[in-house]
Amino acid sequence: MSTCRPGAGKLAARPAPPASSLRAAALRVAQRHFAWQEEYGSLSWDPYDFWAHPLGQRAKAAYYRHQRLGLPLIAPFVVLDTVAPRSRAAVGGRRRFPVADAHYAMGLCELARGGTRAWLRRATPFLEALVEERCPAEAEYCWGYPFDWVTCVGTWPSGTPLITSTPYGYEAFEAAFALTGSEECLAIMESVGRFAFARIPAAEVSPGVRASAYTPTDHRRVVNASAYRGFLLAAAGTRFGHAEWVREARASFAFVLRSQRLDGSWLYAMDGEDAFVDNLHTCFVLKNLVKYQRVVMDDAVADAVARGYEYYKASLLDDEHLPVPFAKAPRATLHVRDVYDYAEGINLALLLRNADPDAGAIADALVGDLLRHWVLDDGRFVSRQMLVGRNTVPYLRWGQAQTFRALACYASIGEG
Repeated sequence: MSTCRPGAGKLAARPAPPASSLRAAALRVAQRHFAWQEEYGSLSWDPYDFWAHPLGQRAKAAYYRHQRLGLPLIAPFVVLDTVAPRSRAAVGGRRRFPVADAHYAMGLCELARGGTRAWLRRATPFLEALVEERCPAEAEYCWGYPFDWVTCVGTWPSGTPLITSTPYGYEAFEAAFALTGSEECLAIMESVGRFAFARIPAAEVSPGVRASAYTPTDHRRVVNASAYRGFLLAAAGTRFGHAEWVREARASFAFVLRSQRLDGSWLYAMDGEDAFVDNLHTCFVLKNLVKYQRVVMDDAVADAVARGYEYYKASLLDDEHLPVPFAKAPRATLHVRDVYDYAEGINLALLLRNADPDAGAIADALVGDLLRHWVLDDGRFVSRQMLVGRNTVPYLRWGQAQTFRALACYASIGEG
């Protein structure tokens, strides 16, 4: 499929599967989605398509400089993205995204781990793509976006390594190593750890508390960036015997713990910019805390996870355990649900299923609603539920690949 056709798929009419067959249904949907992906290919549209175009970049930069003056400049792009998402084909083409490749590789390794080794062969092209997609200016393995990203602190050029993308590459090769014992995978993983330790700056907030930046060139204090770097350094430092990496991980998570508010939530950033609380980044922080806790076994981390998940359940899920995009929005929003929130909610619930009494039911509710309402008849997923209508443009980086992996993981845990 080479054209942008968000309306091409219609929602498949299928009854809700009984609870006892949810995992089998999730497996079938994951397999059907990957069949769609193989036909569609690995080049993808993206939520940032309009903002990656030079006109969109200038409009967004103007908005960040002065919201009132910039609003008329960004408004046409927001309208097009909302009411005519297929119009993004006029401002560029599809691109390949390392984050998507990493998640497809992880999902396929999960299916292979469940007993069908043929899935491992299908993961290999995604791992090979990650090798090719590494940031060309860096000595170590790391990954970023294939477009210039305009942020509130400036523009990061295409190929700038991001600490929020790079750990997924590490986990993809880690999943492959667990199945193959490949020394090449192991070498790449250690290289990723060296990058995270040496190239991502960290600002000392107080003794033993360090806030990680997003890239090698910025000095922001973003909570989820610190959580990603902390998990990666803890995992790689422990595996490869680098005690200094583990110490740096502790300092990163000390910042995450310090940034948690009394109600259990985290603002996106602690530098005066982007002071919002949303579903997606809350899940990012929590899942990295959970994975870090499994390495270090720290009671303070466990307590932060418990309080954070309680906040998530109370403020970022509705009465039916379905995701709410924002608890504190940065601006007016035009969507009511996002498939990416489903994927990360499922991932988080699976991580916490033995620690939180509600996690299993939350995973089942998210998967059940996803299978009923978010799967199109060709195998891809609806991207967003808007205030009016749906966006069905498939964004591989922003939800399709993550949802595939989440369903593969959900299917693999077995009944009970």
